Amino acid sequence: MSLHDDAILVLKGYGSRTQGPDQADRTGGDERDRSAQEALRQTYLDHLSARPDAMWKACEAGHLTASALVIDPARGRVLLTLHRKLRMWLQMGGHCEPQDPSVAAAALREATEESGVAGLTLLPGGPVRLDRHAIPAPCHWHLDVQYAVLAPPGAVEAISDESLDLRWFRYDEVAGVADASVVNLLEAARARL
Repeated sequence: MSLHDDAILVLKGYGSRTQGPDQADRTGGDERDRSAQEALRQTYLDHLSARPDAMWKACEAGHLTASALVIDPARGRVLLTLHRKLRMWLQMGGHCEPQDPSVAAAALREATEESGVAGLTLLPGGPVRLDRHAIPAPCHWHLDVQYAVLAPPGAVEAISDESLDLRWFRYDEVAGVADASVVNLLEAARARL
């Protein structure tokens, strides 16, 4: 299966994983947030349908990216990177590569490369959130598929070339250093723990 086809399957299943009577507790969001996530899901699917190159950085109309929030639930903290270009505290993530067998694998690869943490594991249940954000030209949009990964006990981070800094933050510190997209991702990930 191609990465493009995997993305379609993942996104088609994204909404169905969060249906049910306990939906608000499992997603960390309210009805307005769930509606916004559903609209994003459809935007991503429409883009994939219209653009065979939607998975690749060369797609100037926008492309899917994969990211992952590194969580250490035993210590109540997350690992964020101070992005070199954007100068913002963010989760690990980036562009999909031709060798990535799936969107989840791309997110796990990015988290491992950017955090330096060995032994990360994906939080079960597929993507935690979707986030569409503008980026500088020539491309105009990142359509980010956001996962969460669990850090093993005793995880040791190592800064990469893509970061200015790498730091663990307690859950209650994240809102003070990161933007709403990271805060929303953390809330949704914690709802799944």
